[in-house]
Amino acid sequence: MSIKLEHINYIYGEGTAYRKQALKDVSLEIPHGQFVGIIGHTGSGKSTLIQHLNGLIRATDGKFYFNGEDVYAEGYSMRNLRNEVGLVFQYPEHQLFEVDVLTDVCFGPKNQGLPKEECEKRAKEALEAVGFPEKYYGQSPFDLSGGQKRRVAIAGVLAMQPKVLVLDEPTAGLDPKGRDEILDQIAELHRQGDMTVVLVSHSMEDIAKYVERLIVMNRGEKMFDGTPKEVFSHYKELEQIGLSAPQVTYVMNALKDKGFAVSTEATTIEEAVEEIMKAL
Repeated sequence: MSIKLEHINYIYGEGTAYRKQALKDVSLEIPHGQFVGIIGHTGSGKSTLIQHLNGLIRATDGKFYFNGEDVYAEGYSMRNLRNEVGLVFQYPEHQLFEVDVLTDVCFGPKNQGLPKEECEKRAKEALEAVGFPEKYYGQSPFDLSGGQKRRVAIAGVLAMQPKVLVLDEPTAGLDPKGRDEILDQIAELHRQGDMTVVLVSHSMEDIAKYVERLIVMNRGEKMFDGTPKEVFSHYKELEQIGLSAPQVTYVMNALKDKGFAVSTEATTIEEAVEEIMKAL
């Protein structure tokens, strides 16, 4: 289920005094099964970009192909696209509205026309997959903690069994323990399932640890696109647009400047420890 964008442009408020071009000539291809990270400062276009992926907004101009089909062609089913591409918003309370957790997670499968038994089966499997305790299935989603709401929101999308999971800042506002738990579960879902994952995050450490490909957005344009090691090697350029590299990158470059024979490509703590041990 590959995604291909060709020369995508998107303009907010066209024809008004508030006109703003949010995306400028963005082209990229995401093959099925890839774990992709997207970073960028506020207003860079990253959230606008991912909202194109399930047809929530439509490009002002450009082409969008999903699994080889032209999404903007007449007669293309946006309903089918949204069944295949699940989007989890940054604020989970925007996606929670039912009387209890189980009913909320059943909402997506129910809209797919599945029978009640299948909806509940999928909902329970999805809740289990994100580590949500069964004893809270009957509780109102609005009485949950931030981390629990995040799990329920992700489960609600997973219950639809999408081929692409898109997450906009899924760990925003969580403590370090909750953040690690959520991301570890997403990584496990990616490993076990036949799924593409697109992760928007402000945490460079998270991006370096989990994704295999990293896209940097700046002022509506794609600035960098490569492995985390390739992208973070441009850390000085990232700083110029208000971003940074993982702290490990700065430590390794400082050691290199001091004369230690270490690779500056290390982006995780584990890689840094290995390099430092070699140098010693």
